[in-house]
Amino acid sequence: MGCLVVLVAIALPRFVMVVLWLFSDYLSHAYGTWVWPLLGFFFLPTTTLAYAIAQNSLDGVRGIGLALVVLGVLLDFGVIGGGRGIARNRRDRGRT
Repeated sequence: MGCLVVLVAIALPRFVMVVLWLFSDYLSHAYGTWVWPLLGFFFLPTTTLAYAIAQNSLDGVRGIGLALVVLGVLLDFGVIGGGRGIARNRRDRGRT
């Protein structure tokens, strides 16, 4: 069950980015180029979406927009590093 949650957490922001790219120009308004959203798709998708929301819907990366981007970074690094911690805990429990 834990693997399913991690897979959904990894796939959902990328799915949202693909839908936004296909059916709107939301990301292009925020970035002005296709390079940063493409890199964000592979490396930090939640942060990429948070930045786009901050630029388009909020007052840029100030105040609440900055908090949203920081939250996106924390979520991205938590999803990436969280699986390693779970596997390490399971492995350590098996030794005792």
